[in-house]
Amino acid sequence: MARQHKAEVMIAGEQLRLRLHDGKLIKDRRYHLRTYPNCFVAEELIVWLVNHKEAPDRTTAVCLMQHLMDQDIVHHVCDKWSEFKDAKLLYRFRKDDGTFPFNTQVKIFMRGQRLYEHLIGDKHSILQLREEHGVAYQRSFPGCQMIDWLLQNGEAVSRCRGLELCRALQEHRVIQHVAQKHAFFDSGLLYQFCINFRRRRRLSELLGESEQDKQEGTMLSTQGDSHSDSPFVLHKDPPQEATSGFQSVGASKDLKRVTSGRRGSLNSLQLHSAGFPPIVQLSSTPVIRCNPKSVLKRHFTCEELLVPGAPFTKSVLTVTGDALGWGFVLRGVAPCYVQAVDPGSPAAAAGVKVQQLLCQVNGQCVLYLDYRTITTLVMTGPRIVVLEMMESLE
Repeated sequence: MARQHKAEVMIAGEQLRLRLHDGKLIKDRRYHLRTYPNCFVAEELIVWLVNHKEAPDRTTAVCLMQHLMDQDIVHHVCDKWSEFKDAKLLYRFRKDDGTFPFNTQVKIFMRGQRLYEHLIGDKHSILQLREEHGVAYQRSFPGCQMIDWLLQNGEAVSRCRGLELCRALQEHRVIQHVAQKHAFFDSGLLYQFCINFRRRRRLSELLGESEQDKQEGTMLSTQGDSHSDSPFVLHKDPPQEATSGFQSVGASKDLKRVTSGRRGSLNSLQLHSAGFPPIVQLSSTPVIRCNPKSVLKRHFTCEELLVPGAPFTKSVLTVTGDALGWGFVLRGVAPCYVQAVDPGSPAAAAGVKVQQLLCQVNGQCVLYLDYRTITTLVMTGPRIVVLEMMESLE
């Protein structure tokens, strides 16, 4: 998880750096008769982050940039300050001055990103919809074809070297077996990239939530955000007869309906870049806190679920996402549970129910993860999601 977080920070930092270059905030600046190339003024950047809704206020913006400093993405031009200050001080991205620490992890990650971009742009890409053991996986590739591709494009001098590279990519969580059951082999087994490098990262994703938010799993988004990254965020329009809705069950078992203009999901650009058919851009909608109260009668611990003979039923459900996402809301942490399900969604059709506890996603144990981490796992995985759920018999 630490490696995955580091990867997300690097991608978000690089996307921010390119945007600041395009916006001319990064440029050569003169201070005390000395010219500092490719730097930005902290005070100006804080204003930019707030105006572009990357942060709700200046304090949060400073925290975001401090996180980038802590991860060696940004530094003070003279390394005089280890803190990011909202002042007329000059800072610079380490990638712009060649001081970025290229350790083994970073080198493997950047190599994987370059390979991903090359493969995505290839007219006859080996990343295709393929099937293994009756389950279809988007943008998957056989191990032997990947090694063939590496040899053909000069990325490896021999099959042995190609195998070593792929195993290093798997070790650093850049690629994985589609069911996460096998190491990398020069065979017909299917693999996928764990990370969608082209997905737009919001800087707010870099900051961890407070313990209360982790427990409550509140899904929030800013009003100007028309491209929420989470497939589980709920949005709301004024009630209309033709509107779909999410249903949630409270402790009293009474159904409550939360009208929804759309299911929170990928926008058309993200779907297109992920290989899904483009759809019409959905209009932005007012955003609210949905289902602030947990639907569970009580909190269950992971230990309770793992006890032999515990009063729970287990089911494995396969959900194939559509253009609007998967259609269910997760909340909580260790374990997460289903807070709401859109009645007309792929999740409902697959049998996902409110109050179910989530144990595995595509063969990976997620019992001890929070909803945000699981959301990222789903977003960077295949369109077809295999969920192992448990349901209380109490």
